Amino acid sequence: MTDALPIVDLELYLNDKYSPLAIKECKKAANALVDYGALLVKDPRVTEKDNSRFLDLMEDYFAQPFEVKLKDARPEFSYQVGVTPGFKEEPRCYRDPNCQEVIIKMPEDSRPLPISGPDAKWRYFWRIGERPQETKFPQLNSEPVVPESFKDIWSTVMNQWGNQMHRAILDVSEMASVGFGLSANALLDLTKNGPHLLAPTGSDLNEYGKLNTVLAGFHYDLNFMTIHGKSRFPGLHIWPRNESTKMQVRVPDGCLLVQAGKQLEWLTGGKVKAGYHEVVVTESTLQAIENAKKTRPDRPLWRISSTFFLHIASDNVLQPLGPFKPEPALYPPTLAGDQVNYELFQINLDQ
Repeated sequence: MTDALPIVDLELYLNDKYSPLAIKECKKAANALVDYGALLVKDPRVTEKDNSRFLDLMEDYFAQPFEVKLKDARPEFSYQVGVTPGFKEEPRCYRDPNCQEVIIKMPEDSRPLPISGPDAKWRYFWRIGERPQETKFPQLNSEPVVPESFKDIWSTVMNQWGNQMHRAILDVSEMASVGFGLSANALLDLTKNGPHLLAPTGSDLNEYGKLNTVLAGFHYDLNFMTIHGKSRFPGLHIWPRNESTKMQVRVPDGCLLVQAGKQLEWLTGGKVKAGYHEVVVTESTLQAIENAKKTRPDRPLWRISSTFFLHIASDNVLQPLGPFKPEPALYPPTLAGDQVNYELFQINLDQ
């Protein structure tokens, strides 16, 4: 099923942005976001070595005792920097009747696993990129938190991987702009000084590594675009807009996964829809667990997502751009920071 996701060649675009082949690749990216809410992207600048170093760090971090990790939580900032404990964040579709209606309309064999409450996963938010000098939303643009136990290496590893992911998703955004018939900088300019986050999740597979356990319940991402490196444990399902069935996604070697978020839906007036997805323990996850026990017996058994959230700057207005049909009832002009705060309230993170 993963073969159905289009693969976009970022290097082909960057080598000659104005060539017919590059423009064709841009249209492929835009069409994939419309049809699937997701795409795979090749970027030779992003190395598996750096991803592995990042995953190792996060495994070690999440394997710490609960009380040690909790020192890095910042509930006063709606957990938008530092750590979010497990069973704190609620999936977007847990209480939302509109989202639950989406599930009801699905064929039974394509529905997500039932959500019983907040997610078991932990998360860490690490700020990447320049912060705004002035903003109406200081809590969304707070200073990053460095864990005491990893202070000698944390910033180096997180920034090295986060900057690679940031660069890649900015280039995909530029391709999407061109593919939609916008100027190349139309979307990029809106993201400048946004509250971008390297956002790994951690799920303890010793405790929650049982078949059909929900690690992250059915939801969409509230931000502009999300990009993922390769996880060591599969389990991500997505619901493409043009498919009637869910897809289990595996990121091929040399590729990254990009997903559309709510802010992109807003800017395109619904032409692109924020992609629904979940993370659950599947048969493939169980096989990866057994392999890890044999090949890496001394390593923490935590599933880490290699995730980066690209945001529209908090003080910029979300509204459908040029060629997209305005729908004020669904997508009224709204400050991105207000949109984020509303979504944080919906998932039990707004304090």
